[in-house]
Amino acid sequence: MNDFSSDTFFNDRLRIRQYKSGYRFSIDAIFLSYYAGLYGHDVVLDLGTGCGVIPLIMAYRNPKLRIYGVEVQKELAEIAAFNVKDNQMADRIIILCQDMVTLTKKDIPLPIDMVVCNPPYRKRASGRINPNTQRAVARHEIQTDLSGILNTASRILDISGRFITIYPAVRTAEILSQMHASGLEPKFLRMIHSFHHSNSSFVLVEARQGGNSGLTIGPPLFIYQNDGRYTEEIENMFLPNPVEPELN
Repeated sequence: MNDFSSDTFFNDRLRIRQYKSGYRFSIDAIFLSYYAGLYGHDVVLDLGTGCGVIPLIMAYRNPKLRIYGVEVQKELAEIAAFNVKDNQMADRIIILCQDMVTLTKKDIPLPIDMVVCNPPYRKRASGRINPNTQRAVARHEIQTDLSGILNTASRILDISGRFITIYPAVRTAEILSQMHASGLEPKFLRMIHSFHHSNSSFVLVEARQGGNSGLTIGPPLFIYQNDGRYTEEIENMFLPNPVEPELN
């Protein structure tokens, strides 16, 4: 057990084990699970679920959800399955150890209303590849790339279903263009900034399968106050019962 750490959320009501030296989720997974969880969809698919953090948070917040998490790396799929069982959510979350590129509707018995994904951010040829395989696959487009993720989401989603993701701000034009080409029409966008005075580092994007054109730009999301503490909006995301904003 020394190879793992255990993190708790929502006043110790949710426990998530993850590798100490392998892939570890970051705060963008919290953003994604919070925003996606604002919708009341019945069946959700998480592509590249890692340790299962996004399904676990979403299922905790909404007991009516049924969630499938797909993870190609066997070690991560096993830890995700452990976390699901440990939190007594096996009746609501199913972990599939499978390459998302080969995923079809036949692999999932229920129609998918929403697909979420916290994808690898870096192109395969950009930057140093981490020697740790788990981290390398999570950070670089080794197993799949943006096009593969979007094509899978489009292939799996029911008509008018939602796809929600977080991506580097520097690749905003690329993801919007590829979404449109995949039949996923961008409908909502929100830029994420570390501080009020800093440039955007990430962008949260929501698209609709076969949706009409028309993109809403939401207010910027700031993570930290000037003194380094989380902003009130970020603090709210860590509450067991957060105050939910009105959706556009």
